[in-house]
Amino acid sequence: MTEQEARAAVYTAIHQVAPDVDTDDLAEDARLRQDLELDSLDFLRLVEIIAETTGVDVPERDYAEIVTVTGLIAYVGVHG
Repeated sequence: MTEQEARAAVYTAIHQVAPDVDTDDLAEDARLRQDLELDSLDFLRLVEIIAETTGVDVPERDYAEIVTVTGLIAYVGVHG
């Protein structure tokens, strides 16, 4: 999966989980839980949507790698 495809998938998933987040002005260094204010259930839903739409399963042991939007894009790009 290209970086552009991964970015599009991540932005779409973020929009589905947190529709109030403006993905047009989203800083990619934004932290998913703190800056985007995703609670634990939102984060799990985000990971679930990524798995459903891209086929990239994120095991719990890898959650530390996807703290930021950039981290999630990179993870999806590498594993997708």
